[in-house]
Amino acid sequence: MADRTTGRYVGSAFINSSHAIRERLWKRVQEHAGPAPKGMMRPATQWVKPGIIGRVKHLRGEEDLRHASLQDFREE
Repeated sequence: MADRTTGRYVGSAFINSSHAIRERLWKRVQEHAGPAPKGMMRPATQWVKPGIIGRVKHLRGEEDLRHASLQDFREE
C-alpha cells in the first residue's frame, strides 16, 4: 500500500473479500501492473499502478483498518 498524497510505500496489505471481488481485483491487477516504487526490493511482489478506491468493513472503534474486509472497489 502507498500513501495517496505522496505515493510513498507504507506497508503490505492483506485483502479479505468474496470470490467475485477477488476475481475482479486480480483482473485489474493484471491489466494495470506497474514498476516497483523507488528503493523497493521485493521481487515476488506484484506492483499495481495507483487508482483503486476500496470500500472496506472493519472493527468499530478502531483508528486503523484492523481486521478489514474488502466489500467493493472502483477505479479512481
